[in-house]
Amino acid sequence: QPQVAESGGGLVQAGGSLRLSCTSSGFDEYALGWFRQAPGKERQGIACINWRGDITVYADSVKGRFTISTDNAKHSLYLQMDSLKPEDTATYYCGAPLHRNCREYEAYFSTWGQGTQVTVTS
Repeated sequence: QPQVAESGGGLVQAGGSLRLSCTSSGFDEYALGWFRQAPGKERQGIACINWRGDITVYADSVKGRFTISTDNAKHSLYLQMDSLKPEDTATYYCGAPLHRNCREYEAYFSTWGQGTQVTVTS
């Protein structure tokens, strides 16, 4: 699995924005995703971009507020998070869904790295 460095988390007020980054030597032909785990809850997928980079899918809880993207060389994965809510508070991880077309990404995936903490205050 790729070695990654996740960054961009922090403390923000509700309504604010953060941009998470996940940097690697290269993600090759992986589909990529962002996953989060709130205290006391299971880790789950919230955004996925397919292996070609031309299809993105989002969990209902973040749709319209979060945007997943990669750079052209596919060395970095991003998550732009706008209109943040207290319920977005979690540790965020980058990783790969089981399926390259993002099917069932919310439940079937592998995560890399230590994650980055996002805390949203009301």
